[in-house]
Amino acid sequence: MSAVLAPLAAQADHVSLTSQTRIIAAALAILFMLLILDLIRRDRLQERYSVIWFAAGLAMLAGAAFPGLLKLVADAMGVRDTNVALFSIVLLLLLGLALNFSVIMSKQAAQITRLAQERAIERAREQGAREALERRLNGTAVEADEPTGEDPGSGSGSHSAQA
Repeated sequence: MSAVLAPLAAQADHVSLTSQTRIIAAALAILFMLLILDLIRRDRLQERYSVIWFAAGLAMLAGAAFPGLLKLVADAMGVRDTNVALFSIVLLLLLGLALNFSVIMSKQAAQITRLAQERAIERAREQGAREALERRLNGTAVEADEPTGEDPGSGSGSHSAQA
């Protein structure tokens, strides 16, 4: 049984991609980077987040252009199988991205809460000022409607006329 598995294990250590696979991988990496640039151009992706994705596209392009690079990375990680190394790298990158976006979402949630509270305070101040103005205007209107002590049919309804 080990005689059958030995050639497979030796084959797993060697990273070989056909030229067609390498061309397709390079084309996909370039398309991915063009997509990132297009998203930036249309203001759908901010520049500060695009760096991560553009670096991922460059890594995909490097992997397509230099398939032996993955073997070097696997050796540096102490992993015998390049597929395990690739899976581990992708998993760590995805976990890092998830953590990064969780931190960003937490900051934005706190900012949204603060802005909503500030807006509620502004609205309460506006309402208070509006009510004070209405009371002042209604108070002036009530004073103008108050009887002056004159006969309503006399024709003179102002206080200054009486003085």
